[in-house]
Amino acid sequence: MGFLAKYIKKYWKSFSLAVLFLTFEAISDLLMPTIMAKIIDVGVAGRDIGYVLKMGGLMLLITLFGAIAASTRSILASIVSQSFGSELRSDLYKKIQTLSFKNIDRFERASLITRLTNDVTQVQVFANGLMRIFVKSPLLAIGGLIMATHLNLHLSVVLVVVVPVVALFIILNLKLGFPMFSKVQKALDRVNGVMREYLSGVRVVKAFNRFDVEVNKFEKTNEEFKQQSVSATRLMAVFSPAIMLTVNLGIVAVLWIGGYGVTNGNVQVGHIIAFINYMTQILFSLMMISMVFNMFVRAKTSAVRIGEVFSEEVDLTWEEGQNPAPVEKGSIEFSNVSFSYEGTSGEPVLKNINLSILPGETVGIIGSTGSGKSTLVGLIPRFYDVSAGCIKVDGEDIHLVDPKRLREKIAFVPQKTILFTGSVEENIKWGKEDATTEEIIKAAEIAGAHDFISASPEGYQTRIGQGGVNFSGGQKQRLSIARALIKNPEILILDDSTSAVDVTTEVRIKEGLKKYANGLTCLLIAQRITSIIDADKIVVMDHGEIVRIGKHEELLRDCRVYQEIYQSQVGKEVAL
Repeated sequence: MGFLAKYIKKYWKSFSLAVLFLTFEAISDLLMPTIMAKIIDVGVAGRDIGYVLKMGGLMLLITLFGAIAASTRSILASIVSQSFGSELRSDLYKKIQTLSFKNIDRFERASLITRLTNDVTQVQVFANGLMRIFVKSPLLAIGGLIMATHLNLHLSVVLVVVVPVVALFIILNLKLGFPMFSKVQKALDRVNGVMREYLSGVRVVKAFNRFDVEVNKFEKTNEEFKQQSVSATRLMAVFSPAIMLTVNLGIVAVLWIGGYGVTNGNVQVGHIIAFINYMTQILFSLMMISMVFNMFVRAKTSAVRIGEVFSEEVDLTWEEGQNPAPVEKGSIEFSNVSFSYEGTSGEPVLKNINLSILPGETVGIIGSTGSGKSTLVGLIPRFYDVSAGCIKVDGEDIHLVDPKRLREKIAFVPQKTILFTGSVEENIKWGKEDATTEEIIKAAEIAGAHDFISASPEGYQTRIGQGGVNFSGGQKQRLSIARALIKNPEILILDDSTSAVDVTTEVRIKEGLKKYANGLTCLLIAQRITSIIDADKIVVMDHGEIVRIGKHEELLRDCRVYQEIYQSQVGKEVAL
């Protein structure tokens, strides 16, 4: 939990000031029973109304002082805790942004969301509580013990028994609670994961009428979360009544011992009343301390989970400045590249890839599903690092280039189209924030998106629902292509990004790209041969390997894998 050091350093002064006012508030509460005892033993017993009024006025002043201290402390606590929580959440989000795909794959997506929301809230609530009751309770407990002992030493014998017993309950509470609340948070991760999966696939669920299956899946996960929560809460619930019973037995003992003392003349009535008030304060404080430890257990669990994200080592490293001057812009070279995903028992997804792409070339990549096409192009912008070999872009080894500088050269349209909430214009301007209206329209025209955008009543200001739900698959793909084109990149990667558009629209997009892509290196991944038939060269992949590179006619003549794809799509026998 070393990540907290930054926030402690920043907020310790404000925190300490809040605790100072909290101390004033606690002192005010601790003085009340002693003053009350003097009013009873001196003023009431001596029938001195002047003394009663004088001490009563003192009580009012102390109460006013305590109220001012409490109000100031409350304001400071709110400001500090909210600022701390907001900054922690922002820093955690920024940390997640810096993680590579490989880093993120080590966490479940739902778990990251829980850590960013629920876990940060748990830590924030605990920080807020430290400046409220969590610090006040120990102050009242310790202060009550001191004041009670100073008031009457004989009655203080009860505290010698009560305090160690309560301390034992609190230690057991802490020891047993942490592992249980850790399980609760993991169960909450699973609940979020099931809900997230349902929301992302809601159309499929509705199409197949799988409501019952999804409801059963959620109920099972939710029941598991409930059981874990109940088990943890049940364990925690044992300690509060046990502490209350112990302290109440102590109060009974005080009344019993005090009664004998009053009879014998060794104890004054005011002392007994004050001592019971102190015992009540101690009871309240110890109950709150028990709650503090419950909250601490939850906050500690959450802090550990947040710390796991902060401690994740970003594996995208580079040594800027060691590369030679870039050669022609847009060149790509794969040299003996192999790659395997973490957790796949080392089974390579790509094997011994050797491929040279010249500046300005249009290269088609085709192969059966699972042949490694998307993985291959995903290595170029360093979404993942190669397991062996090297990749050069513009003659520079990408391992020695700042990923940010590398990705500025590349525009990527992924296989799964993602649009962000906002207007159409805002989504296209993701590629270039300062793009002019003319540039936006030009990119949309090339991508074949201008017509359907213009047909909308709001045009380029049309709002996009979450994930682009108010657009068809083909429209979303064309908007994604426009977003990539406006960037004016050196390298354009289209990962099967015209699969949802009709053939006529695809032809128009390709014609627009030819005019636009003068000198632009373009990589086209496609399932349809017609999408890449006129590429400068076509790369055929099978089982993670490049089986052949050539033009359409050559591959149709010499490449068995390409022949099978052609035959399955066109439906004609290939003459061998």
